[in-house]
Amino acid sequence: MSSIKEAALDITLHFLKIMKQDELVDTLKDELVFIHQRQLKLDLKKKYQCVFEGIAKQGDSTLLNDIYTDLYITQGGSKQVNTEHEVRQIEISSRAESQEIQIECTNLFESPKQGKKIRTVLTKGVAGIGKSVSVQKFILDWAEGNENQDISFIFSLPFREMNLKEKEKQSLMNLVSQFFPEIKRLNLTRDKFKVLFILDGLDECRLPLNFKDNETWHDVSSPASLDVLLTNLIKGNLLPSAIIWITTRPAAATKIPPDCIDRVTEVRGFNDAQKEEYFRKRFTDEKMANRIIDHVKQSKSLFIMCHIPVFCWISATVLQNILEEKKKKKKNQTEDASITLQESNTEDIPKTLTQMYTHFLRFQIQQSRQKYDGENRPDVSWDKDAILSLGKLAFHQLEKNNLIFYDTDLEDCGIDASKASVYSGMCTQIFKEETGIIIGAMYCFVHLSIQEFIAALYAHLFLDISKKSVFVQESTEQENKNEVMIDLLKTAVDKALASDNGHLDLFLRFLLGLSLQSNYPLLRGLLTQQDSNDQSNKVIVQYIKQKLEENLSPERSINLFYCLNELNDQTLVKDIQTQLREGSLSSDLSPAQWSALVFVLMTSEEELEDFELEKFKKSDECLIRLSAVIKTSKRALLSNCDLTVKSCSVLATVLSSKTSWISQEMILDNQE
Repeated sequence: MSSIKEAALDITLHFLKIMKQDELVDTLKDELVFIHQRQLKLDLKKKYQCVFEGIAKQGDSTLLNDIYTDLYITQGGSKQVNTEHEVRQIEISSRAESQEIQIECTNLFESPKQGKKIRTVLTKGVAGIGKSVSVQKFILDWAEGNENQDISFIFSLPFREMNLKEKEKQSLMNLVSQFFPEIKRLNLTRDKFKVLFILDGLDECRLPLNFKDNETWHDVSSPASLDVLLTNLIKGNLLPSAIIWITTRPAAATKIPPDCIDRVTEVRGFNDAQKEEYFRKRFTDEKMANRIIDHVKQSKSLFIMCHIPVFCWISATVLQNILEEKKKKKKNQTEDASITLQESNTEDIPKTLTQMYTHFLRFQIQQSRQKYDGENRPDVSWDKDAILSLGKLAFHQLEKNNLIFYDTDLEDCGIDASKASVYSGMCTQIFKEETGIIIGAMYCFVHLSIQEFIAALYAHLFLDISKKSVFVQESTEQENKNEVMIDLLKTAVDKALASDNGHLDLFLRFLLGLSLQSNYPLLRGLLTQQDSNDQSNKVIVQYIKQKLEENLSPERSINLFYCLNELNDQTLVKDIQTQLREGSLSSDLSPAQWSALVFVLMTSEEELEDFELEKFKKSDECLIRLSAVIKTSKRALLSNCDLTVKSCSVLATVLSSKTSWISQEMILDNQE
């Protein structure tokens, strides 16, 4: 009906122009705009009103407004690239919330300063932290008429779908109409319009984005390369009246010149209160919600990871399944079938990241077998060939730091792209296939951490089958598998430590965790259990402790302590905790002990309000060693600590750091 009305208005508009009835022409143009806007809102509401945790093609959908939990979003942020692994960034940012200015997603384009116009907003956030959900909620609120009604049109253009259009020339209007055919006759240049372009997933962009050398472009109707269109749109040469919202993982943020950005925000995921809110919204059973919340709080590493909404979903999936299985077994014994996670066998309770992800993989494969093959058995029916192919993809794309894959990437790993749905069916919430509007199929893992886990599992499976390390595949087959295992783990430690951005940190945690003898029962039927594993783990524990004696950066050393945690070795940490508790901190700490002290202080249950140097050791060395701790504290008390000029450069770095520049206070007296 709307198309008939639109056609009639077009004809009328044509004759009014001939008759030079300008006022009536403007009135009818407004009516046409209203028709386009109403249709766009209807389509966007239909597209964005539901949310799928995990895979959008499988499982039941849920209304976004029913389960949406506000995300912690901060205003501002450093223009420097954070080169740490994204999980490490989460671990640091979780301790700096009170030092940041929070901003509501609906107010992204509102300036606190009168008269200052905000045209372009860049929103950073690690993978799975909630950027896409924030975009979805923003669009839905607009489509339902609840927020930002001063905006006339919202057009979301995902980079992952625009990548393969690099060599084609087209106009901005043609590009937009490919994504939104309902507005193909709309004139975007009218002054009355306030158009928002959402450029989603800058980190997935494979275009050069040559801001410096691309030609200037002004005409929305004239064809140009996609790179020229996007750079000129962001710079404001093309459609300067439009506002722009760009989302990206932190490492890709520098693809946009700082002078093109008016505001930087960062999605921090869930703060501690929002984590609990998520679980309570997900489970109507209050007792189950409480038990799951209590369990994730018991493990610092698990609770920190719950800053990432995707990890909350993984934890909820795993722990709910464990509770329900235990409840079934107990039902025959007592009328009250309730059970706590603590009543389960120790091996059944995931306490580390590796255990949580292994449980998750097992559960998802069991679910898919039950759904597609009718199998209903406690043991997992593993498809080694499929996991090998999927693992190869995960491992090699992780080395390239790619999250989005295309047909050629799959084919390089022996996966027939035409049968990729088999893999997304085998692991319904692990690997997903998406169909874009303009380029066809794309593939990815639900979250980067899942890709890292599958890559680590592949390394073990590859060794199990071929007796070779994934890092030296050209080598000849070796008989002593234990030696190859030790070489694999040592090489992974070395590569992780050599990485500038820590991109192998979480992969290393998973790799080491999967080498534990105690985790093998969960992978029975997939990996061959080796009696020599305990010996190889002792070797690698000592190797990691040797590395901790090499004066590593705080970021690398902290990850090694998480690795030791995966290997169930906490001797260094417990020794430092004992010394702190008894007030008997050694006057001559080794580099490994200093690193352990940093780790203990930065992962303590309580946020460090005041850092008092004199409680530790009054010296330049202590300040330098504990500078990472000072960065995350609100106030540093450094007086009467015998500091010299040597400490000044460290203090300068601390004061200019991202997490401390807003409200950190240093209290010192006159030192030498």
